[in-house]
Amino acid sequence: MTGISPSGASAKAGAPPPLRRNRDFLLLWTGAGATQLGARTGVIAYPLLVLWGDGTAADAGLVAFAGLLPMLVLQLPAGVMVDRWDRRRLMLVCNLIGLAAMASVVAVVLAGRVWLPHILAVAFVDGAATIFYQLAERTAVRNVVHPDRLSFALAQNEARGRAAGLLGQPVGGAAFSVAGWLPFGVVAAGHLLSLVNLSLVKAPFQEERGPGGRDWKAEVRQGLSWLWGQRFLRAAICVVAVTNLLFQIVNMAPLVVIREHGGSAAQVGLIGLVSGLGGVAGALSAGKLLTGIRLPNILLGTLLSWTVLVPAVALTTQYGVLLALYAAMSFTGAALNVGAGAYMAHLVPDEIHGKAMSAVMLASWGANSLGALAAGFLLSAFGTGTVLLGVAAAMLVCTVTAAVSPAIRHP
Repeated sequence: MTGISPSGASAKAGAPPPLRRNRDFLLLWTGAGATQLGARTGVIAYPLLVLWGDGTAADAGLVAFAGLLPMLVLQLPAGVMVDRWDRRRLMLVCNLIGLAAMASVVAVVLAGRVWLPHILAVAFVDGAATIFYQLAERTAVRNVVHPDRLSFALAQNEARGRAAGLLGQPVGGAAFSVAGWLPFGVVAAGHLLSLVNLSLVKAPFQEERGPGGRDWKAEVRQGLSWLWGQRFLRAAICVVAVTNLLFQIVNMAPLVVIREHGGSAAQVGLIGLVSGLGGVAGALSAGKLLTGIRLPNILLGTLLSWTVLVPAVALTTQYGVLLALYAAMSFTGAALNVGAGAYMAHLVPDEIHGKAMSAVMLASWGANSLGALAAGFLLSAFGTGTVLLGVAAAMLVCTVTAAVSPAIRHP
């Protein structure tokens, strides 16, 4: 690492303090957690608003596509801005934009004038703000904790994200059952809490920047060039990108099944709750896993588990079994995310961290918007079992490809 933030520098003089005594980290952690909880609540609230209204699965897919599209079109510009601008101010602006967007949804739902194009626009705007916010937060963590605590901080961040997923879906489902506007009010409250916490953080979110050029194209190429030079990451991301796209279908399938069988929003929320529990367990276990298992092996083990679990989802008719399968998929995915995050944090210089991370995120998650769009139309046109078996076949191809790839097996 090329530099240490003031709080990190002072900690280096002796034993680093535990994270629970790092005030700036706790403020950043809880504020980001509030926005993540809001984001996960919104993820389930959008399709509920559409499906439990007059919309179809295809309409729900369009809304999911709008929310994920910024990941494809704004990821690289976000990386440049995160490295160029003050990260805390950027996060504050993102919260203000998200707060205004959610307030508009609350207003139209209360007025009984929900309009699909407006929901699409809000999903895109809030998704764009989330891209910038999350990228800034991920790159800021290394500057508010001691280097020796970085892996633990990243594990806690992953657990926080999984806990937000755990709570977000049942909170969104339960809130929607009470009032259609309420889940969007929860999202707005998360943005507001994050605004307060960010205003209280004292540590800088980036190292000192020297004078440099302002060539956007050159800065974007810098992140892409860094990624291209990483042999293992290049190969791993190609495989992970396909699985991330496939999981857009896997995650939407239970919503359609439950709705078609006369189920409730609360049942949809319970899947998110149990899945989140599995993710939290996986994130908290990742610290021990990382000490004894190489990242390539974690990747291969995760792919193999998904290859087994996805067809099981397609073939089961038992709701309890379905819950267990989604929890298992989240467990392995969370462990993989922690390992990848620690790998990146130790490998990338801070001055290009945003650009490098944006290149990684674009390559691995950019196609998710297309996956969400395809999920809506495929699930409308074919049975969920048939679609999920097709997903399972594609997952098997990904696993075999990774297993025989020299770049992944011998990085």
